[in-house]
Amino acid sequence: MKANELKELIKGGALSKYPELYATPERQAERFIKAIDEFARLYGEDRDIEIFSVPGRSEIMGNHTDHNRGCVLAGAIDRDIIAVAAKNDDGIIRFMSEGFGEIKVDLSMIDDPANFEKYTSESLVAGLARGMQLEGYSIGGYDAYSTTEVLKGSGISSSAAFEVMIGNILNYAYCDGEVKNEEIAKLSQYAENVFFGKPCGLMDQMACAVGGFVYIDFEDSKNPVVEPINFSLSDAGYSLCIVNTGGNHANLNDDYASIPYEMKAVAKEFGKEVMRGLTADEVIAKIPELREKLGDRAIMRALHFINENERVRRSAAALKVADKETFFKGICESGQSSFNYLQNVYTTQNVAEQGLSLALCVSEQYLAGKECYFRVHGGGFAGTIQVFVKNELADGYCAYMDKIFGDGAAMNLRIRPVGACKLF
Repeated sequence: MKANELKELIKGGALSKYPELYATPERQAERFIKAIDEFARLYGEDRDIEIFSVPGRSEIMGNHTDHNRGCVLAGAIDRDIIAVAAKNDDGIIRFMSEGFGEIKVDLSMIDDPANFEKYTSESLVAGLARGMQLEGYSIGGYDAYSTTEVLKGSGISSSAAFEVMIGNILNYAYCDGEVKNEEIAKLSQYAENVFFGKPCGLMDQMACAVGGFVYIDFEDSKNPVVEPINFSLSDAGYSLCIVNTGGNHANLNDDYASIPYEMKAVAKEFGKEVMRGLTADEVIAKIPELREKLGDRAIMRALHFINENERVRRSAAALKVADKETFFKGICESGQSSFNYLQNVYTTQNVAEQGLSLALCVSEQYLAGKECYFRVHGGGFAGTIQVFVKNELADGYCAYMDKIFGDGAAMNLRIRPVGACKLF
């Protein structure tokens, strides 16, 4: 479809056909039209273009479990990255994101990861294309312009949404949309592991790709069990709020790395590589020896893993039968365990800065006596918290938190049932 045709379609209210993606299609229409205009300016007005969408994600439960082959519960959210794209014949992927420079990847160079600098967007694009090629899928060049509401540093996985978008466009441009979204997620992980150089898990990519609530069991890390769960949080009367405390992530690598390291150190004392498979009774029986060798924190983190893993399974089962009480009980228990035992709510390097602790404190203060459930969100130490509140309380809560942490810090979100897709 040509740019002018697509703009007229959107101006005529076409986005209202996607209520599961956009609660306010009128506001989104302006965003889409601006993206089409920008594509036309960059890459030509007479191209046959298509529009794609990939949501961000929220970790619902499973705080620091995936790296020890545990279970997680995640959810796609109604903030997305959109891209206007058109195929080209020169074998080059050009990807321009609003506010950033153009990414340019020659597909004739993707056979060797060494051709691309690690930790760059180019390496991710090359890795996605190479991964699809190795799996026997057709690939080719395209030009794309994107804009995003999945903001970097907001704790809703902007990098995973970007990775899935690269594969999403290739899928529809060259594979007629036949590549399953779960496969695109795995290819995104391949790109990040092999080309980008980061040994990430699969939770973020899978949640962005699949959509809705999704339960993932990483016991077999190469072939994780992925199970979508059909549950509407908003229909049940609740909103998901994410609050970005604006903390400084610099110099936190050692804090993040210490968690899997300490868990695996405990596992090693039992002759295992990871915590998966150990029981709380086994760990507790060996506490005197573990304290002497590894210290108390490692033991508490190991017990957090065991209990969190069981919470995820129990909560996922509860969502399947719309058992809200059990699910929200698990949310509270997860938050308490992360604060008390996993200890990833603030860094001991700078105890004066405790944005997450403060956000949890003032949330409890504001929502006292009201039905609400909150926990640290994601990796922790800095960044975001997660709060579930009744729909009618969400806007007031977000406004209150914005006064403390800055305009736009609090996001009132819905769980989006649709993952990576092509519109129209």
